[in-house]
Amino acid sequence: MIKVKVNCYLQPSFLKNSLTEDLIFMSNLDSLDKIVSLAKARGFIFQSSEIYGGLSAVYDYGPLGVELKRNIRNAWWKEMTQRHDNIVGVDAAIFMHPKVWEASGHVAGFNDPMIDDKQSKKRYRADMIIEQYILKLEKDGKTEKAAELQELLDTSGTRKSLTEDLYDIIIENEIKAPDSGAFDWTEVRQFNLMFKTAFGATASEDDAVYLRPETAQGIFVNYKNVLDTARVQVPFGIAQTGKAFRNEVVARQFVFRMREFEQMEMQYFVEPGTDADAYKEWKEKRIAWHKSIGIREENLRFADHPQDKLAHYALAAVDVQYQFPIGWQEVEGIHNRSDFDLTQHQEFSGKKLDYYDQKNNKRYTPYVIETSIGLDRCTLMVLCDAYREEEVDGDTRTVLKMHPNLAPVQVGIFPLIKKPELQELAHKIDADLREDFSVLYDESGSIGKRYRRLDEAGTPFCITIDFDGLEDNSVTIRYRDDMSQQRIPVDKIADYIRAGIKDWKPE
Repeated sequence: MIKVKVNCYLQPSFLKNSLTEDLIFMSNLDSLDKIVSLAKARGFIFQSSEIYGGLSAVYDYGPLGVELKRNIRNAWWKEMTQRHDNIVGVDAAIFMHPKVWEASGHVAGFNDPMIDDKQSKKRYRADMIIEQYILKLEKDGKTEKAAELQELLDTSGTRKSLTEDLYDIIIENEIKAPDSGAFDWTEVRQFNLMFKTAFGATASEDDAVYLRPETAQGIFVNYKNVLDTARVQVPFGIAQTGKAFRNEVVARQFVFRMREFEQMEMQYFVEPGTDADAYKEWKEKRIAWHKSIGIREENLRFADHPQDKLAHYALAAVDVQYQFPIGWQEVEGIHNRSDFDLTQHQEFSGKKLDYYDQKNNKRYTPYVIETSIGLDRCTLMVLCDAYREEEVDGDTRTVLKMHPNLAPVQVGIFPLIKKPELQELAHKIDADLREDFSVLYDESGSIGKRYRRLDEAGTPFCITIDFDGLEDNSVTIRYRDDMSQQRIPVDKIADYIRAGIKDWKPE
């Protein structure tokens, strides 16, 4: 147990003396299980179709979760569009012409190498089975053997085909199935991750369409429409948020990997030759945004993709990773996609998608710098980073210390007891604050229990209306992060909250 005394760091300029209680940090988050439990108990995230036993790797967002998710989406949209005069938005349909996915390479190449255990009938990603075996060898001190297998894995596809090389590694090293312990495998084969369905009332196989596996292609096919209507010039960007669907065979770890998820993507079109500078610039901008929404710097890092591991469209790629309880994992990808996408769609559609630079009297196909972040992963990151357990007077307090701008409920309003005169003033304060803040009125249970409920919801400010306030028109405002309390005039409440939001910093 790490014991640290926490002092109040929030002091709006008009408040000088804040009563601060001592807190003891017990632990930070060490397991996703705690987040899963809290998410269910407080109405952040539920298993989809739970009353029927649930649907694997599909989740619903509850009353608090939908607000948190919306606040993160709004923060991203504001950063990517409102703060840039050369980035506009689109909202492309989920269904797209099937040739879109042929041009993008998804029909032929959006595959995972899968292998089945004949005993348990379970399916696994072949490369992940090998990676897990390598980790086991390292843990057992067999580092030379682990390095040898890692080299074979890294060069898969260079000896025979990718599937054959992976199969050979598994068979030659007698790697057993992780669940059954059997050594009875099928051959490795490629499994396409796109959901396929029929289109139209009299649809046949020839009318097949796909649920989009990413939102980026909706931007690329609208590039010319935006260019013709939005009066933009290179460099410019197109941003979009929306649902995407992937038939993940290995879907796990709560909302980190799902079959139905939401992306927030921006494609930035630049002149060839300027792409390296733009790529560097967007790396800096995106890591700065993660910090601006309250994610602690020590939990963020960049992870570059080696040149021999880049996607077929990429000249360069880097991940923004977050240190989840499951380890360092990707939250956002930043890619230099070159002119691959526009060139492909120009070829498959027969429509010109180059750009005419009037100023320099030349034509070229723009390169694209992509920023792509999973909204669900970002939501999980915010919950993990905000989670705290603290010892308060011998009891454990669970609290989400997230950025006040992201909090599903920013202000809790509590009449001390259920008396009409207290309720009247509480309702008046509630009505005054609702125009600018998300507010929850609560008069059920003791004040302590009400505080704890909203601590777990991440609510940064709680206002208690008592009988003294009826005399001097003041209230007690309590700050989530250190539980400090302050008496302030009713007409200063909004100013206090605004100052607290502006000055907030993660611990």
